Amino acid sequence: MTLYGCAKVAIHAVSRLVWRVRVEGAQNVPAVGPLIVACNHVSLLDPPILGAYCPRPLRYMAKRELFTIPLFGPLIRAVGAYSVDREGSALGAVKRSIEILRSGEAIGIFPEGGRNPSGEARAREGVALLASLGKAPVIPAAIVGSSRALRLHAMKVVFGPPLRLDGGRKATRDELAKFTATVMGEIRALAEGVNRVGTPHA
Repeated sequence: MTLYGCAKVAIHAVSRLVWRVRVEGAQNVPAVGPLIVACNHVSLLDPPILGAYCPRPLRYMAKRELFTIPLFGPLIRAVGAYSVDREGSALGAVKRSIEILRSGEAIGIFPEGGRNPSGEARAREGVALLASLGKAPVIPAAIVGSSRALRLHAMKVVFGPPLRLDGGRKATRDELAKFTATVMGEIRALAEGVNRVGTPHA
């Protein structure tokens, strides 16, 4: 078993026991081909939880500084993370992401660019740009309950149906903005749907 597979099994075991994680909509995730999974981000637990419960392995961008941390840097590299320089040009990260998508792999993205507990941060258009250039569908996803993990609150991970941006030509700036808004709207709808019903308590 790969290190990614081992980590996934371990996170499954711990999270189901501690936070009673439940999953909905996993059947919406295509089994093969380039894919972007775009999710809300309120907790440091979100990346490992999303990666563990997505049916496919996910690659994540991570800030360059994390790869210099002893043990942690080699670990995240071993499970598929790749670096991005937040202070420099984003061109390198975009090119690397497109290479990953064109090789048929899946990328996990948090469109707000970082944790956004208040929900007020403006989403960046990177997810739309990669969907256009990488010719990849986007699966909106929501994690509910991770912000209350310290209180052992139950969590739920929900995957929505795929969204597609016309990949036959280069998208305009207006199209990228509208697609970003659509993705974020679907993510919010998924989270609100869980909140209306309530996260599982057992």
